[in-house]
Amino acid sequence: MSVYIIAKFTIHDRSEYDIYESGFADVFAKFDGKLLSVDEEPMVLSGDWDATRSVIIEFPSQKSALTWMSSDEYQAIAKHRNAGSTVTSILVKGLG
Repeated sequence: MSVYIIAKFTIHDRSEYDIYESGFADVFAKFDGKLLSVDEEPMVLSGDWDATRSVIIEFPSQKSALTWMSSDEYQAIAKHRNAGSTVTSILVKGLG
């Protein structure tokens, strides 16, 4: 069953975040994910939205998503994401 990681970021140090972003594609390509959306100007339909970036990623399974997130390669760049932004993320299951 497909799963989706939905994340919102508030970027407070663009140079640190840029280091993360520059390494992301190479690391992500080694796993089974599909980047569905990256948006710094989402249309707010309801409520408050104070984040500066939103991301939606699809994986074929929860196991593959967690394997990516916990990999040494991803953790090596995630330290720059954490230094440059505050992130809130969730993993949700697909319907099929």
